[in-house]
Amino acid sequence: MLVPENLKYQKTDEWVKVEDGIATIGITDYAQDSLSDVVFVEFEIDVDDEVSVGDSLATIESVKAAAEVVFPVSGKVVEVNQTLVDTPEVLNESPYEEGWLVKVQVSDESELDRLMDAPAYDTYCQER
Repeated sequence: MLVPENLKYQKTDEWVKVEDGIATIGITDYAQDSLSDVVFVEFEIDVDDEVSVGDSLATIESVKAAAEVVFPVSGKVVEVNQTLVDTPEVLNESPYEEGWLVKVQVSDESELDRLMDAPAYDTYCQER
């Protein structure tokens, strides 16, 4: 299981990478592996939407389950990875690179403090 050191993680299996106030958000390798073959992605938000921690971001469906993805940070949506609508399998192939879901202008960077670092997330996943 890949758990990149430079990301923050949420217990609901989303990852976040913040650069210059912009948070890139996706699902973890653990999440995509648990879902199995992803066949459908439906975004619940649009560019310019204001979002809060816990708001619904997307629904991801696979051959064996459906999962809701939620925001780990608050802010304004600045980009949505619409490529995933036509090629949802990218989430399985590249969850940390091409498989990112959205980018958000973070409104409160202190929200990142409640997220796990890579070692904590790795331990959390192994204990499940």
